[in-house]
Amino acid sequence: MPAAPGGPAVAGGGRHCVVDTIGSVRPPSFQPRARAGLLAIAILLLAGNLRAAITSVGPLVGEIRADTGISHGLAGLITTLPLLAFAALSSLAPRIGRRFGIERTLLASLVVLAAGILLRSSGPVAALFGGTALLGLAIAAGNVLLPGLVKRDFPDRTGWMTGLYGGAMGGMATIAVALSVPLADRAGLGWRGSLVCWAAPAAAAALVWVPLARRHAAPGSPATPGSSATPGPPAADPAGAPPSLWRSGLAWQVTLFMGLQSLVFYSTIAWLAEILRDRGLSASGAGWLVSVAQLAGLVTSLAVPPIATRRPSQRVHASASALVSLAGYSGLLLSGRGLLPLWCVLMGLGQGGLFSLALTMFALRAPDARRAAELSGMAQTVGYLLAATGPAALGLVHDLTGAWTVPLAGLAATTVVILLAGLAAGRDALVAAPRPLAPANPPHPATPPARAGPERRRG
Repeated sequence: MPAAPGGPAVAGGGRHCVVDTIGSVRPPSFQPRARAGLLAIAILLLAGNLRAAITSVGPLVGEIRADTGISHGLAGLITTLPLLAFAALSSLAPRIGRRFGIERTLLASLVVLAAGILLRSSGPVAALFGGTALLGLAIAAGNVLLPGLVKRDFPDRTGWMTGLYGGAMGGMATIAVALSVPLADRAGLGWRGSLVCWAAPAAAAALVWVPLARRHAAPGSPATPGSSATPGPPAADPAGAPPSLWRSGLAWQVTLFMGLQSLVFYSTIAWLAEILRDRGLSASGAGWLVSVAQLAGLVTSLAVPPIATRRPSQRVHASASALVSLAGYSGLLLSGRGLLPLWCVLMGLGQGGLFSLALTMFALRAPDARRAAELSGMAQTVGYLLAATGPAALGLVHDLTGAWTVPLAGLAATTVVILLAGLAAGRDALVAAPRPLAPANPPHPATPPARAGPERRRG
């Protein structure tokens, strides 16, 4: 029987079913148009909260350091802690989604995100770091589960939906950067009040996810897809189990691409405003240029995934994005103050393309939605652990050298490695999927089977 869009075909009264991110099986009629529209809105609102709580910190680092007395290295830890939280939870997020349901897991993540934002601004330095770690754990669930959710529920619009939710992430990140200093200074809220404002969008998004979570049957209930009341996929024996992604060269290439682009992105988010202020810009002027870079990244975040999904290989897109980003970092390193807006725009364009490509590859390099979630979990576990070294390391190097020259040279060199990783991860191939189980007594066809079409290589 031919495979249903987004997953393998499963026996079920002759109907095609889709294996979802968390391993259950859903018939194509499970999602009426109204629910699809609500889910799309919920995804965009959730995505908009996955960066704002982090990007809003960068323009306020100077104020945070002045108020708390922490060093550049400890200030870099404010951006590093969420990345460590991403790494800690990413491999567990698919299991949590399978246990409690993906909709309920994402709803809970938004509630925890709002709580973490409130804790971060509650007063002492310990709360600053504790709240930052908590909000990082909440964001990790959305980071990992969204790519598989898109592949499951929007299998024919993966590129467009990935572009839209990547754009939502970039758009809210841009707004957060642009508003951080005005909220702190002009509105008189201070850095704590400015950061606490981002609990409101998280709470609003959680309200939209409530009806989706309530309609999702509890795991193990008779109405749950994949339970005894719904025909599910046959249990795989060891011979049919997929090889571990941890032994897949392609999975590691996707992981390296994801990790290095995240390292560069979060290092830039943490320190670009400080670098620009070191060049003589005011706090508001530096914040404005950082928001310009984020806005430029929004353009490529929206545009690259739909274009990239039209071709089996994404090597050209990865190379172009990396080269544009490299031009921005090289210009910022080597030139004077006059062309700072141009270099920021180039950095933003390159980073937006690289980030949206990394998200898209989770779906394009996987054969089904569940494998996409597993690849997403692996890439974000290792990738964010790698990325976590960036912000604190750059702050430490600045403390040791007293300048931003060496950190900027390191970011430019890392972008060259991203280009090489993109050439490997962007090739037309799939990570291995389970091999179909042969029936105990295979029938002998009366006519020879039709010749199979060309298969994509497994990595």
